[in-house]
Amino acid sequence: MRIPGPEEIRALHQKHAPTAGAFASVHRHCEIVRSIAEQLLASPHLAHLDAELVRAGCLLHDIGVYRLYDDEGRLDHKNYIRHGLLGQELLEGEGFPAALCRFCSHHTGVGLTRQDVVRQNLPVPPADYLAETPEERLVMYADKFHSKSHPDRFVSLDAYAAHVRRFGEEKVTAFQALRDEFGDPDLTRLMPKVEQPPVTS
Repeated sequence: MRIPGPEEIRALHQKHAPTAGAFASVHRHCEIVRSIAEQLLASPHLAHLDAELVRAGCLLHDIGVYRLYDDEGRLDHKNYIRHGLLGQELLEGEGFPAALCRFCSHHTGVGLTRQDVVRQNLPVPPADYLAETPEERLVMYADKFHSKSHPDRFVSLDAYAAHVRRFGEEKVTAFQALRDEFGDPDLTRLMPKVEQPPVTS
């Protein structure tokens, strides 16, 4: 499988971003998620992962967000949960293989189940959208530590655990399993790059 490099992926973001502001927000977030994943990949116990695939997955995972902007550059927050499937469709349309497209549709929260979709009446087809490979799980995990909010910010381990608890204790357990698998990122090492302090509550 051919894996696109950072410049090719950046060009893809530029192609689909409806505004410069949308590009800056989404691409910046994807770059930061890549930095978090690369930090975790440095651990010897993750040497078996395909690092190039993880990097591409990080850079591509949120590309579907562009399809939720209107002509005035406003983001459709109500349907934000759809960005994963929209990203998968976008990458499929660009001819990317399923292994790359899945990073878009299988990174939401700590795993979105058919039961979650039905119980929360989410605007996506009822199905399991779960990260299955270790590469998919790492991209999903690294994504939890940075928010595209305005201004964008880091999210601490405790803050994310508190956030995900509202969806059920099983989600807190799933997040802890990811921590056990991949370790805790040191967000302070990334602060000079982005000039945003971690959120702690």
